[in-house]
Amino acid sequence: MNILDLFKKKNSGSIAKDRLKLLLVSDRASCSPEIMEAIKNDIINVISKYMEIDAEGLDIQITQTECEGSQGAVPALYANIPIRDIRKA
Repeated sequence: MNILDLFKKKNSGSIAKDRLKLLLVSDRASCSPEIMEAIKNDIINVISKYMEIDAEGLDIQITQTECEGSQGAVPALYANIPIRDIRKA
């Protein structure tokens, strides 16, 4: 991934779609859209050290899942990260 890809201009429809996704995810997780955006950016930064990824195709969701040691459902972070290439060490 080229660092300039992060600053690529998006059309208003794409921006609105991203904001709506973040709003829905943050509502499920009971955290602000700003925190969800920070999480997304952190994931992009860390994964990009080791792999070339498609940041535009990144999909982060918070779902509810059953946990063995817990009573009831707990939030779970789900990230679908399209990988273009693995970086060589």
